Amino acid sequence: MVISKTPIRISFFGGGTDYPDYFKKYGGAVLSSTINKYIYVSVKRLEVSSEFKYKIYYSKLELCNKIEEIEHPVIRACITFLKINDPLEIHVIADLPARSGTGSSSSFTVGLLNSFYSFKGQIISKERLAIEAIHIEQVVLNERVGVQDQLAAAHGSLNLFQMSKKSTFKVCKININSRRKKELEGNLLMFYTGVKRYAHKILKEQISNTKQDKISSDLNRIKEMVIKGNEILSSNVSLDNFGLLLDDAWETKKKLSKAISSTFLNDIYTRAKDYGAIGGKLLGAGGGGFFIFYVNKEFQSEVRKGLSDLVEIDFNFENDGSKIIN
Repeated sequence: MVISKTPIRISFFGGGTDYPDYFKKYGGAVLSSTINKYIYVSVKRLEVSSEFKYKIYYSKLELCNKIEEIEHPVIRACITFLKINDPLEIHVIADLPARSGTGSSSSFTVGLLNSFYSFKGQIISKERLAIEAIHIEQVVLNERVGVQDQLAAAHGSLNLFQMSKKSTFKVCKININSRRKKELEGNLLMFYTGVKRYAHKILKEQISNTKQDKISSDLNRIKEMVIKGNEILSSNVSLDNFGLLLDDAWETKKKLSKAISSTFLNDIYTRAKDYGAIGGKLLGAGGGGFFIFYVNKEFQSEVRKGLSDLVEIDFNFENDGSKIIN
């Protein structure tokens, strides 16, 4: 049996500039970090005596004998892409809910590819893992997705990702010492809103606006925040500036589409700031999922009380990216 362990990510700045409709015109950039919440994918060869060729366990159970019978689009696409003919048993376990803005669907694609390659006795680079996951989602499945989630899941750690107009990608490690990185980690609180959403529905208006250049100025500003965020982390200025930049990013992000926020979500954000948060943002496409807030230690207990109706997620940064653990 092969088991992959692939992290999810929290994106700080640059979301929206990692979509081809934008970065092929202007170039894109994203600043994000993976955290110690994972997607686990196990793959094993079924015994010849099995009644089915494919046994697939995720939020549902699939028992199939032909690839085209597999309902899960990513699993079906990856088996076909890698030309795997073996009878398979596949299990998927996730630490956090799907459709919640943490890039878990792309983490799954990366982890599944990693497991399949290991199953075939092959080791591939993190670069190739990310590129093939992007190809599966964008080209094979024609999904409305960017590229930051696949890059983060494959590489892990706190990074600045750059996307060129020619669709090449560069991974830049953030120049931050361990003490400062620990301080940043300690000042971030994560809360689950309880609202699940399909990213492609939230993104429909945003991508349409991107194609028509209606929000290019906002996306340009969001991209500039990536550079500012990197400068803050790489310097000795107060990390509170990072929190203020998150606040600016959230206000700008809401301009990309009417579907990004709601009265319910705006209320959560207002409460967090009233109780001491300097800034924050909704992760992923918007519409629901997780909020991340920058809160100094002395105000964290008050913010927790103010958001006691939400589930807090305890987390730490992680550095490994997708890896095989068995």
